[in-house]
Amino acid sequence: MKKLTINQTLTALLPALVAATLLISWSIPANADVNGNTNNVAYKTVEIEGLDIFYREAGNPENPTLLLLHGFPTSSHMFRELMPALADEYHLIAPDYPGYGYSSMPSVSEFEYSFDNIARIMGKLVDDIGIDDYSLYLMDYGAPIGYRLAAAQPERIETLVIQNGNAYMEGLDNDFWEPIREYWKDRDAVNSGLDNAWWKNVKTAYKQPEMSNDQALRFLLTLGATKWQYTNGVSDVEAVSPDTWGHVQPLLDREGNQEIQLQMFYSYGSNPELYPSWQQYFRDHQPPTLIVWGQNDEIFPAAGAEPYKRDLENLDYYLLDTGHFALETHVDEIADRMRTFLNRELPQSSPAAD
Repeated sequence: MKKLTINQTLTALLPALVAATLLISWSIPANADVNGNTNNVAYKTVEIEGLDIFYREAGNPENPTLLLLHGFPTSSHMFRELMPALADEYHLIAPDYPGYGYSSMPSVSEFEYSFDNIARIMGKLVDDIGIDDYSLYLMDYGAPIGYRLAAAQPERIETLVIQNGNAYMEGLDNDFWEPIREYWKDRDAVNSGLDNAWWKNVKTAYKQPEMSNDQALRFLLTLGATKWQYTNGVSDVEAVSPDTWGHVQPLLDREGNQEIQLQMFYSYGSNPELYPSWQQYFRDHQPPTLIVWGQNDEIFPAAGAEPYKRDLENLDYYLLDTGHFALETHVDEIADRMRTFLNRELPQSSPAAD
């Protein structure tokens, strides 16, 4: 009998291998992996008012929904590990705001970059993808965006998960926020609020004893400041992946994005005047709430977490030994605490799809 070479043998077997591969792929649901899990994250885009709004989605839509709202300067990327950790029991949606992540980035002359407007776009997203009732995960910028949604339609909000996001003036009365508060009053301010210990270090680094507040706030958009946000307050810096600032900084460096971020810094001044109405929402509607807060955060310190205890009766409260982006170092603990909390407070989840 004639012996076949290895190449000839592989060529002869190729049709059978292709057929077997196709048979296997046809038998696996699109939202499952080879073990039948529904934990895979899908990457989607929906058009809203001419903008492409990118969002990540995981889990069975028949299960309770969590809307995950990101902070500055990141995007839905911050939830990349949390989503698959909870997708077996929950349906998770994590959008990118206009100007962030993979969503459209119109210029400041083409789009109103304000917390009011971004909250409105997020509300349209929720409606367009067919979500009725949902829970909110609120972090940093996500808090004022989410609280606008909650206060407008409180009957739709099932629970709150709060991670380093303010609804009280406590926590904004520190050195970091001083020049930003002055910027809210006057965008042309020079050296206003910049003589405290935190900002003196910045001026020394730039060798500028006098800086405009605009110049100072642009420092927060540099690679050094981005790395600082991810690593400050973290006990083991080597535990923080450089994929974080590796994702964020190129997006901040896009032409026109600094102007977007400065506009959002300015718009943050519209939030404190709404704090009393959000606190009234807490008192009137008493949403079950879980707080998981990085206690070493210098931007939103633990002083901002404490006042929630005044207004919320059903509150699970945890301070974590980490910084601003707590999910980078404590995702397993946060996911476990969320699962315990949500399983107690929400209707029984549907079983994962086979």
